[in-house]
Amino acid sequence: MITLLYAGLCTILVVVLASRVAYWRFRHKIGIGDGGDRELLKRVRAHGNAIENMPLALILLGGMELNGYSGNIIHGFGVVLFVSRLAHAIGLSISSGTSVGRFAGSLFTWLLMLTMAGFAIVGYFMQFANPPPY
Repeated sequence: MITLLYAGLCTILVVVLASRVAYWRFRHKIGIGDGGDRELLKRVRAHGNAIENMPLALILLGGMELNGYSGNIIHGFGVVLFVSRLAHAIGLSISSGTSVGRFAGSLFTWLLMLTMAGFAIVGYFMQFANPPPY
């Protein structure tokens, strides 16, 4: 399954982001919350935003693959997902304000998810247009 490749890449990204949070917490002895530390807050949000967006996108991607969409489409969406989440994480890690990476990462993730949601909804109704002969 192609989706497993992108799920694996996204998982590595999430673990890297989580380890950055854990390292900062350990180094600065901050157990719960952000302790008013702006750097920790950026790291927590970069990790949290990935966790908030990637699961739905990967579910949609896997569903599209299971419904028989072309491998090229699945790879295309998977690449956009991973690159946009990476850009967002880098952008937020650099600046807690606006950044090109953060803006582009969010924009492309949302556009991708809306596009895949459209594919999922159309795919659902298409199954009724051509039911299998029994």
